[in-house]
Parts: sequence; structure tokens; C-alpha cells
Amino acid sequence: MEIVAHGIDLVDCPRIEEMIKRHGERFIDRIFTAAEQAYAEANKDRIEKLAGRFAAKETILKLMGTGWRGKIAWTDIEIVNNPAGQPEVTLTGEVKKLAEKFGIKHISVSITHTANFAIASAVALAGKGKRKKD
Repeated sequence: MEIVAHGIDLVDCPRIEEMIKRHGERFIDRIFTAAEQAYAEANKDRIEKLAGRFAAKETILKLMGTGWRGKIAWTDIEIVNNPAGQPEVTLTGEVKKLAEKFGIKHISVSITHTANFAIASAVALAGKGKRKKD
């Protein structure tokens, strides 16, 4: 597999908390899928989990080279954890079309956070198959 792009983003967790306080469910529904919301709600550090997902979505838009514009919806990118706890990316809508156009077959993402900051890094891969598991 060939690395075709990389993105990284840092989010201020209190900023995400303020956006939620100011805009409520409208903000949450616009940015996060139902699965992402459920994941965050199931954790005591809800704001950090949402901030991590927000950062991950930003990294993916950066590696696409588009940013958030045009027909792209935040919910075109979904970040859910697999049973081992590793975040996995699912693309739909306009972002999926862009990935196909650029030959992106898989996006690997890593997220970490504290009470103040969430950071995510994503790598777009072209070619067949996913990373081999040991």
C-alpha cells in the first residue's frame, strides 16, 4: 500500500464544549453521526471524545486537500471504534466520491486527547488491502 496523503489537527476541547453550549443539538447533529454521538455519550469524558472525532474529521478533510466546503457534510466522515478500540473511518457522500477520485482505498486514523486538547492524525492509503494484523 502506498501513502498518498497525511493530515493532522489539534482541537481545543473547551472550544467544542462552548460550541455545544451555544448551539446545542443542532451543532452535534450537524457534525457527528448517531454512532459517534452514542460513543461519546457512553463515556465520562464526552467532550474529549467529541473533540477527538472533530479533529479526526478535520484531518481527513486536510488529507483530501479540500477542507470543509461545497457539498461536503461533516457526517460524510464517521469515526467509530472497532472491537479492539481502534478508531476506523467510514466515508459516505461527497467525501467518499473524493476518496475514490484520488484513489484512496483506506484511511488510518489515530486520536488522542486530554481534558484540554484532542489531536488526530490520518494517513490515506492507495492500493489493495489493509494493513496486515500480527
